[in-house]
Amino acid sequence: QVQLVESGGGLVQPGGSLRLSCLIAGFAPDYYSIGWFRQAPGKEREGVSCISSSDGSIYYDDSVKGRFTISRDNAKNTVYLQMTSLKPEDTAVYYCAADFFDSPSPTPCPIGVDYWGEGTLVTVSS
Repeated sequence: QVQLVESGGGLVQPGGSLRLSCLIAGFAPDYYSIGWFRQAPGKEREGVSCISSSDGSIYYDDSVKGRFTISRDNAKNTVYLQMTSLKPEDTAVYYCAADFFDSPSPTPCPIGVDYWGEGTLVTVSS
């Protein structure tokens, strides 16, 4: 059974840092695109960052450019989201989503999501 397991959320002060992890458990895809999304209270889910396992191509939303860094460890089937200079408006539940491919993934972001994680809460507050 395939699962995406997120971890690393928590409470942090403004200006602080957190690292989120997304483990692809139960399956070792040939290729994947993993996206991090977030949903703040009362708001729609939005895309934050994506990465391709094939060539490491990356996407960042303008709201997180220069502050968040996405990376992957293919041997561990894990994608990370390093978040720095966190702001109160970054408060949200963060989800990872995966799109698996049989050939090198054409984009860094999922085209159609095969699996969603259950989410991890990030709270930025003093």
